[in-house]
Parts: sequence; structure tokens; C-alpha cells
Amino acid sequence: MKRFLLSFYLRVHRSFRFSRVETNGFVVLLVLMSLLLLVPTLLLPALSHYNPAADQEELDRFADELAARRAPNRQYAGRKSRYPSKYSRSSVEQVALAPFNPNALTAQDWEARGVPRYVAARLVRYGQAIKGFQAKDQIRKAYGLEPAVYARLDPFIELPEHLPPRTKPAWNRHDSTAYAGTRRPAFTANAPRFKRKPTNLQPFDLNAADTAQFQLIRGIGRKTALRLVAYRERLGGFVKEEQLQEVFGLPPDLADSLRKYTFVREGYVPTPLHVNRASFGELKAHPYVGPRLARVLVAFREQHGAFQQPEDLRQIRILEPAELEKLRPYLGFAVP
Repeated sequence: MKRFLLSFYLRVHRSFRFSRVETNGFVVLLVLMSLLLLVPTLLLPALSHYNPAADQEELDRFADELAARRAPNRQYAGRKSRYPSKYSRSSVEQVALAPFNPNALTAQDWEARGVPRYVAARLVRYGQAIKGFQAKDQIRKAYGLEPAVYARLDPFIELPEHLPPRTKPAWNRHDSTAYAGTRRPAFTANAPRFKRKPTNLQPFDLNAADTAQFQLIRGIGRKTALRLVAYRERLGGFVKEEQLQEVFGLPPDLADSLRKYTFVREGYVPTPLHVNRASFGELKAHPYVGPRLARVLVAFREQHGAFQQPEDLRQIRILEPAELEKLRPYLGFAVP
């Protein structure tokens, strides 16, 4: 045995090129692994024998309790639900069909004529809501009433097939005796509902017009006129008609109509936006500035001083040349 271990030791040392310390550790590790594999076999006889009888008895008791809970309670076996399902079959005794007035029937009477319970209650509520049925069409179109059920009831319903057509009173302004003692309406049948737009509208100043003048143009209502005035105030005034396309929600055809009937007065000077003394809120409210550029303008003038001319704004990298050209007519350089 000693010779075998020595031979094994030398083989491990030569095969894996282990040092003496590594070879000793490898041998010790193998011995420990062998002992771990043998421990269950050595300790197995010392373990107590498992007897499943107690556990089986406990499981049987739990099963009996569960079965007792699932079993129906005989005390309430014959009791009906307080809230029966609307799809449950009707227990009302059926009657032979004969001509009837649907406005005199209750929900039980509808059920006795073969109508489901939930539809019967709906028919009663529907009849009360419309102050009584006046035609068969109203019953036929009731929600949930099947066509086969209605076809069986149709010959016995004492109502006309359709509602009578609605008639409008023919008011005549020249006939004063036909409606004597009655109050005439404040309008006539041929009176226009809205005020007509003028067809020969003269062009007006785009920067001096109010909402009433804008509404004279066909297609422009009160909301659009208010939107035009609000944008003009934020902008400081229009310097050319093409700026109308920037108004939010203004269709291109209305912008063309505005350019046709409006003009910008020659020599008009818009309200200046003083970039040196305007606050952050005033700068960002301008349509051509916005919050991002306003923040940069305030920071730039605090670090480098006041702006002197429009070309000074070219130092701001986020300001595109096209945006600077749009903003140029509105720039003011007054020093605070």
C-alpha cells in the first residue's frame, strides 16, 4: 500500500509538473473528497427509520376538512338568489297572445308574453322615459329585443307602424289673422343663420385691424381672429404678409385670403425687443426667441456686456443666420 501511494505520488508529480507542495495538497484533497463520499454510507445505518403513518394521517384530516368546506350547505339548498341573473329563465306563467296596449303593461306582463326578464324591465323604463310608446318602431328598436320575439308580438301590438312625420309651422308674415293670439318667432324660415360676409371688402392695415375687421374675411371666425391678434402682439407687429403663415392653426387658404385683403403700411416700425434690458420672461415670449435662446442671451450679456448691433448676436452659436434675419427688424439695443 505504501509503495502504491508512493508510485501514485510520483506519477502526479511528473505528469502535472507539480511542485512538492502542490503535489501534497493534491493528494490531501483527493483523500478529503473520498472521505466525503464515504460519510453518507457510514452514517446511513445510524439514521432513524422514517414512518409516514403520522404524516398520512394529518393529510387525510386536511382532506376531510377541505371536502366538508366544499360541500353545499343543505340549510340553504332551496333558497333562491336575492339578485337573480338577468339571463335566467322567467318563472312568470305565460299567457296566450291577444291584442294589447304596450303602455299598460308591467315588466311581469311583458315576461308573460315571452319577453326575457331583463328586456321586459328595459321596455318599461324606456316607455316611461319617452312618455309612452307611440309606434311599433320604438319597441322594435329597443336594445336587447330579439327580432324573433318582436315578430311574434308584432301582430298584437295596438300601435301604428311608424311615427307620424314632423311638420314645421308655416309662419307667414303677411297673414296676420292665421295666428292671431300666438307669439311669432323671432326669425323666419328664409332668414340667414349667420351674418353674411361682405363680397367687396377693401384691404385694411394688418397691424391696425381688430378682431371685428378680421372676421369680415370669409372663413375667419372669432377664435381665429383672436389668435391673429394675440400672435401680432407677441411678435410686435407684422413686417410682411408672409408672416401670417406662422400663425398656429391658420390654413394656407385663409393665409392667402388675408394677404389678399390686408397690407403692411409702408415704413411701419414694429415694437422693438430690447435684448439688453428685457427679462428672461419677455425674451422667451417672443415667437422668434423662445426659452432656449432667451437663456443664452441673458447669460451672454451678463458675461460679455451689452449688445451694440445685430451683428453682435452672431457670436451666439445656437442662433442660426436665418433666425437672426427674421429677428433683425425687432431688435432693440437700448442699454438699461
